[in-house]
Amino acid sequence: MGKVKITLVKSAIGYPKNQKATLRALGIRKMNSSAEVELNPQIQGMINTVNHLVKVENTK
Repeated sequence: MGKVKITLVKSAIGYPKNQKATLRALGIRKMNSSAEVELNPQIQGMINTVNHLVKVENTK
């Protein structure tokens, strides 16, 4: 598919444990940190889980 850059723009404090665990699994630990991952159906589902906390950008 393609690569996407995921950036944490809102703190996960006060959100459920599964959303915090999803951020960790994506490789994002701190505010404004980014991770570049290969987009596949599993990653898309993870992004949908935390879409209110992250910003997603397409990369080449």
